[in-house]
Amino acid sequence: MRKPPLYKSFLNALHGIGHMVLQERNFQIELAALAINLVLIFFLKVHATEAAVILAICGAVLAAELMNTAVEKLCDFIHPEFHVKIGLIKDISAGAVMLLALTALIIGLVIYPKYF
Repeated sequence: MRKPPLYKSFLNALHGIGHMVLQERNFQIELAALAINLVLIFFLKVHATEAAVILAICGAVLAAELMNTAVEKLCDFIHPEFHVKIGLIKDISAGAVMLLALTALIIGLVIYPKYF
């Protein structure tokens, strides 16, 4: 199988992100959190290093959500009916996102208070 041209690979990735933006509630919530952080970083004049940490963890949460959704959709495709092991796989994948989201919250609680 031939690899697609580079621009096509980027378009495919953007298609996947676009799907997430339009269809996946958790991704939309996490995008809203990113937007709030961007506003806070700008208005509170957060130091560049701390802003980079905040933006990196926001990006990690969004990337983890992309992977979680991919795992869930793959599980649903392979085994559409309920199965205990498929449920556990989905729970573990969701747990990874939750762990990153909690880490992001802790990072925010460490960084932001000194700016208020």
